[in-house]
Amino acid sequence: MAGLNPFEFKPGQSLIHILDPRCKFFLICLLSIGFVSAGWAACLAGAALMLVGLRQIRINLPDLVRQLKFFLFFLGMIVLARGFTTPGTPLVSVFGLSVTGEGLFQGALVALRFFLVMVLGLTFSATTRPADMKAAVQWFLAPVPFIPEKRVGIMISLALRFFPLIFSQAGETRQAIRARCGSRQKNPVKRITTMALALLTKSVQSADGLAMAMEARCYTDTRTDPELRPCGRELYAVAAVCGVFLVLIFL
Repeated sequence: MAGLNPFEFKPGQSLIHILDPRCKFFLICLLSIGFVSAGWAACLAGAALMLVGLRQIRINLPDLVRQLKFFLFFLGMIVLARGFTTPGTPLVSVFGLSVTGEGLFQGALVALRFFLVMVLGLTFSATTRPADMKAAVQWFLAPVPFIPEKRVGIMISLALRFFPLIFSQAGETRQAIRARCGSRQKNPVKRITTMALALLTKSVQSADGLAMAMEARCYTDTRTDPELRPCGRELYAVAAVCGVFLVLIFL
């Protein structure tokens, strides 16, 4: 099924798929900068455009929300933290602390910005092959002195490849805990600690196994990378995204 893991590469022939990875990398960085300073109107307009883009690359929104529920929980904590710390009109008082409407409003905007940037990165990873990512990173870092671009490209490629693996391991760990009646634990701290320690252990073991496999195969930085070829539509994509960037900045 196409929506089980949003971080996994999904083959396709959409415009986002066929764009040169170097162009996609630049455009996503540009949009991320624009979203960081965007207001409510610009963020909502950007969210509507992203929904169209997610449909084009066959990512289902309910599946996306389900996969990112822990990240959404983190965003909810940001909203609450802003609500407690921003002065303004109190809405609710808890243990002597007041939640203000201005704080919730600002926190929701910050959370929406973070979410949009997260979806941008997800779109990049879902429409770009790991080998192309590595080649694009090396192309950008090649002119920079004192930086081993091939090694950095391998590190970034492996990190992106580990995202789907970590999500898969999290699902397996959650099922194993439920099979052992761990879901009946009422203490949320113990539940989170048990889940986090088990997931961290499996992730470290997977990383160690990968390192041993690469070493056993005499893996080196000197490899034949895929040839990056523009599709011919990069200029139109850059012009469109630059227009969106200006809207995000000034709207």
